[in-house]
Amino acid sequence: MATDFPLAPAWQVDQWLNSNRPLDLAALRGRVVVLHAFQMLCPGCVSHGVPQAERVHRLFAADGVAVVGLHAVFEHHAAMTPLSLAAFLYEYRITHPIGVDMHEASDPVPLTMRAYALQGTPSIMLIDRQGRLRLREFGRIDDLTLGRKVMRLAAEVAPSLALSKSDSPSQGECSEDRCEVAGDSLADPST
Repeated sequence: MATDFPLAPAWQVDQWLNSNRPLDLAALRGRVVVLHAFQMLCPGCVSHGVPQAERVHRLFAADGVAVVGLHAVFEHHAAMTPLSLAAFLYEYRITHPIGVDMHEASDPVPLTMRAYALQGTPSIMLIDRQGRLRLREFGRIDDLTLGRKVMRLAAEVAPSLALSKSDSPSQGECSEDRCEVAGDSLADPST
């Protein structure tokens, strides 16, 4: 059952790009969140992870899906500054919000990356409408596989939004493979 999934850790971000306000998970509650961790000098991120996240952003926004990037720098810190990142986002036409993961001075691994126990970049996390971490994947994930997982979460209805059987209009019965029309719905309207 979905209730067995842990709540996703809070993000610890120094700066936001492509967003006119800071983002947090509480503000995104009720939406499916695709969080992708990347570094702009990571070959897998540049060739696959970042473009994939941008495609998900453009394709699924109308379905209640929020895509958020996390620039999680754990190497080459001097080269991957927020200024360099802003130029990277502009050149690659990345439009979804990007947070710069926060560091502690003595630790090369950023705080949010550590909180999510990420192995490296690219990494993708799916967070459901209730803020629960449902997927954490390191490395390349196939576009169709990711799309299927995103749509499954998008199709889930938040428990607070679900109608009880007594609140819903009279309907037929549904099972995994079919839905039947209610008995009187097919009655001839002329009689």
